[in-house]
Amino acid sequence: MAKIVLGMGTSHGPMLSTPPDKWDSRVPFDKAHKAHPFRGQTYSYDQLVDLRASDDLAKEITQDKWNARYAACRAAITKLADVYAQVKPDIAVIVGNDQKEVFTDKLMPAFTVFRGETLLNVPMSDEQKSKLGPGVAIATPGYMTPQLAQYPGVPDLADHITRHLMANQFDVAVSSELPEGPRGHGVPHAFGFIYRQIMRDQPIPTVPLFVNTFYPPNQPSAKRCFDFGAQLKSAIESWPTDKTVAIFASGGLTHFVIDEALDQRVLAGMQARDIESLTTIPENLFQDGTSELKNWIPVAGAMTSLGLDMHLVDYVPCYRSPAGTGNAMGFAYWR
Repeated sequence: MAKIVLGMGTSHGPMLSTPPDKWDSRVPFDKAHKAHPFRGQTYSYDQLVDLRASDDLAKEITQDKWNARYAACRAAITKLADVYAQVKPDIAVIVGNDQKEVFTDKLMPAFTVFRGETLLNVPMSDEQKSKLGPGVAIATPGYMTPQLAQYPGVPDLADHITRHLMANQFDVAVSSELPEGPRGHGVPHAFGFIYRQIMRDQPIPTVPLFVNTFYPPNQPSAKRCFDFGAQLKSAIESWPTDKTVAIFASGGLTHFVIDEALDQRVLAGMQARDIESLTTIPENLFQDGTSELKNWIPVAGAMTSLGLDMHLVDYVPCYRSPAGTGNAMGFAYWR
């Protein structure tokens, strides 16, 4: 039977692939957005500045601090890539989300298993990049190849996972070819980040699993995501092969408004294998980019079922404004 030999979680936000002297390039977006979710409510940029005045976030908005935090993030990514290279799994399963890069309001499944023979990483044209929001185009090399790249899928494992999930109360969607998004049939950035920065452009056969973390009304709950991970572990271990498998979580932590208390609750819960702490977080906290914590929770569910301990490589809250906007970055592995 297949053996799970590695679990890994990494943030994938644009700040990780943006020079730190350009970290404020996304602030115009922050100021224009009128409804930033934060601790169960929504606020404008100016309201967040007032609300978080006592946090003294001005000390976080300096070039020296940005340089140090960027360096820490890059060191953590290097560590994860090195661990992955040491383990050398045969196959990867990546849990990630899509931000209307392939799925749209026309079709937005809660869970999707990709069962195709190949995936494509499709580069953006200059015209396409010009239509991106502030501070996004500069980061595209972090998850997008300069030329068209093709990655191998694992249809046999994907179908085995699907059959197991269907037999265990998870009615999942399947896709043998990604829907045609704005770049054609290209993989979303959550997956491209793993291929480029953890696998270092040397991808192994992969089963991508999509979780709709972002978009109401069919976002799976935290408990549902944890249970999904436990069943994913059982599915992989019952696959009749001698292959070794790594499971990745791509996304998070809290953003676009950083909430260090929520991050620490999630990280501590995963480290302690505290199922209740992870699965009873109020659902209204999992909104916007923070919802990507639900890509980590299935991996935590799988690793808890395996009895593996989480090794936290680093936690780096990367603030870009006195409103507390930015991206808290997390990097961890189980082995």
